[in-house]
Amino acid sequence: MIEIRLILAVVLGIAVLLTLILRFKINAFIALLVGSITVGLIAGLDAIQIMDTVKDGMGNTLGFVATVVGLGAMFGAVLETSGGAKTIANFMISKFGIQRSPAAMVISGFLIAIPVFFDVAFIILVPMIYALQRKTGKSLLLYAIPLLAGLAITHAFIPPTPGPIAVADIVGADLGWVILVGFIVGIPTALVSGLLFGKYIAKKIHIEAPSEIASENEVELPPIGLTLGIIVVPIFLILLNTVISTLNLGEDYDTFLNVVALLGHPFAALLIANFLAWYFFGIRRGYSKDELFKITGKSLAPAGTIILLTGAGGVFKQVLTNTGAGELLATSLSNVGFPVLAFAFVSAAIVRVVQGSSTVAMITAAGLVAPLLASAGLGAMQLACVVIAIASGASIFSHVNDSGFWLVGQYLGITEKQTFRSWTMMTTILGFTGLLLVSLLFLL
Repeated sequence: MIEIRLILAVVLGIAVLLTLILRFKINAFIALLVGSITVGLIAGLDAIQIMDTVKDGMGNTLGFVATVVGLGAMFGAVLETSGGAKTIANFMISKFGIQRSPAAMVISGFLIAIPVFFDVAFIILVPMIYALQRKTGKSLLLYAIPLLAGLAITHAFIPPTPGPIAVADIVGADLGWVILVGFIVGIPTALVSGLLFGKYIAKKIHIEAPSEIASENEVELPPIGLTLGIIVVPIFLILLNTVISTLNLGEDYDTFLNVVALLGHPFAALLIANFLAWYFFGIRRGYSKDELFKITGKSLAPAGTIILLTGAGGVFKQVLTNTGAGELLATSLSNVGFPVLAFAFVSAAIVRVVQGSSTVAMITAAGLVAPLLASAGLGAMQLACVVIAIASGASIFSHVNDSGFWLVGQYLGITEKQTFRSWTMMTTILGFTGLLLVSLLFLL
């Protein structure tokens, strides 16, 4: 009887969550909280227990995520304003040449989405793919799909972007391992969903660059070495900490280990990146302190939404843990032999397809999966694989309920049917390719 009640609580909680978002257009933050409270009530928690669970879930999650997402948003805003994203794209095209420019677009998108949000990065680089299309006369999709694949993969797979940071925190994965696994899985996934599919769909659908959009203005851009160097700094420091912490160096190296642990923590690594960006992309390029203050302050508005959503996802996880629903779910899946990685992918994919937002899908799935991992005995790399499996599921089949679907269609000047055949299909290939590769890595 208790088992049936807990299962019913989870099912109805998710139903309430999706109904509020889809039917009543309630903000996902409120919907997640209401869905969590619904699970608690049906599972038998009293009012005080429910509110304590909300407080604990929110506090435990945001202690880490709020800091990292806020620092990452400010870093990306300074890079974006300075023209650093265009610097990378221009450099890639100059090195690869016009004939290999689709590959340049994949790599550009892959790198630029590390510090810059997906939609902002796409809008910044749209004039670049317009110019390529006009120069070559080939379909705009030949350049757009590789760029979009690179942006989408990094946005979902590789910290310090908000999605994988939030999921890693909820499931207890180390960020260094998530970065490593994200790169290992992300690069071949980008080649398959971006380059290969881009070439295929460009032959099927010929799209001209919209004539009413003006070409980008010539502006002085920061040097490529400096741009890539500053982007790499936080990733290098986090990875260095992860690698060094796995070595048994002994007490003689305590001071060295403490220094690496401090500088390689995501808080410190992103603080250093912000100071470097503030100086080299801001002060050295003529921006006043007031201008930089406004740029970084404005960047916290979208970051605030992600932070609150992540906190609400932490509440959902905490409710499942405190009610015992998570443990029941873990036991049930174990008994039927359903793999954790598959459950992570499927749960994220269902939420993604039903309500559209990849961020909400990742956070909801992380809350469902986290209680299963407590007794699974997974290693650090395997936990990172779970994060990437969730990210793959949350990337799949972007369609009309996803803002990205309309953003892509509008800027590429294509119909809804063409957007389905190109963008939606690319995200679907991306999701399944990511799952296949991360599953192989998980087994190894």
